[in-house]
Amino acid sequence: MNARNDHTIETPRERQGRHKAMEAVKVLDTLREYAVNPPEAMAYFYELHRRYHCDMTPMHEGKTKVGTMCIQVPYEVIDALGAAPVRLCNGFYTDDEIGGEYLPSKSCPLVKATVGAFATDHFADTPDLVVTPTTCDQKTKATGIVEEMGYPVYEMEFPRVKESEESREYWRRSVRNFTKTLSKELKTKLTRGKLKASIRKVGYAQTLYHRLNALRKAELPPISGNDMFLVTNAFFFDKTEAWSAAVERLLAEMEERVKEGIGAARKRSPRIVYTGSPPIFPNLKVPQLIEMADAVIVADESCSSNRLFNDMVSVDEWFLYDMVDAVADRYLKGCTCPVFTRNDDRIRRIVELVKEYSADGVVYQAFAGCQVYEMEQRSVLAAMEKEGIPILYLESDYSPSQLGQLTTRVEAFVESLKSRKRRQ
Repeated sequence: MNARNDHTIETPRERQGRHKAMEAVKVLDTLREYAVNPPEAMAYFYELHRRYHCDMTPMHEGKTKVGTMCIQVPYEVIDALGAAPVRLCNGFYTDDEIGGEYLPSKSCPLVKATVGAFATDHFADTPDLVVTPTTCDQKTKATGIVEEMGYPVYEMEFPRVKESEESREYWRRSVRNFTKTLSKELKTKLTRGKLKASIRKVGYAQTLYHRLNALRKAELPPISGNDMFLVTNAFFFDKTEAWSAAVERLLAEMEERVKEGIGAARKRSPRIVYTGSPPIFPNLKVPQLIEMADAVIVADESCSSNRLFNDMVSVDEWFLYDMVDAVADRYLKGCTCPVFTRNDDRIRRIVELVKEYSADGVVYQAFAGCQVYEMEQRSVLAAMEKEGIPILYLESDYSPSQLGQLTTRVEAFVESLKSRKRRQ
């Protein structure tokens, strides 16, 4: 055990917290150091991540915390029942090492890190209930370990095909059952008015995100990709109203920056679409390397950012059960997760993003052990080659030991894009 300055003995949980705080601070400081024309309104998000991940300041005291293991868990339903949805996906290498004691070494680092946080109960907002949809096989199996640690777990059955009417109805039934179960668990009745208000609240947050995202199409993107990841990752745990208010301020500043021609990168910096395994704070290793190499991420296709805010709930009739079904449809129809047996939507979406955001290339990251992203890279690479879009495939984990090799490959890719632009 280590001794603190006051000569008291440091507990394992305190030591873990100190190491995690060091991880988080290092990333935040590095982002500030390499930022080009950093927006003033980003101060809220930097401070929020510091408070939540370093100081362990809870955001939802007095509320039941529903920990979600995937973005497919309906946020609107949880919020309408008066609980606080908190996404538990974890990007800390400190937790990854601890989780490795419970899972095979070849497991996905995100899953290992999430289990590692449960193993030491190291949360700013400790979940009262853990909800996992059966999307990722590794998360599904890991929830058994989480349950053995004393956390109540609810599993939502998720289809692996989304095109059929049968899968749509299957998922609708799953969301209805989840709604009824959570209502009983919280001893709260779901009402038409509460669900309608929640749909509108989340929909407004999505609208703000899409307006902010659209500004990145400018010749000089007004915000860096790493800052956008900080903004979207903050939605995992922040109060929705507070997050929306902060994005409103950021959006106003970004609109002025576009008018004045102030960018977060240089005019000649290659424009990148990021896809693959999600950048979860503080594991922004690959996005950092991309922008430190003088490129700029202008769009992404990942479940920690773009996919999180994809389609809004489309309601035909504002009756309670119609709204629940509409919420279910929003989470299935817009999903481009590689767990689906066919995933043409994801390839189409990446190509669309390259064209809409005038991107010069794509960076595809897959976590070592994340089999679905590893397997799907073949079809994505083939599609990009067919379209004439340069793409770099990287396999990484949470360890800092890979930085040298990754840096070399990213820098070489960025230089090749610069040469390509000059030739064109």
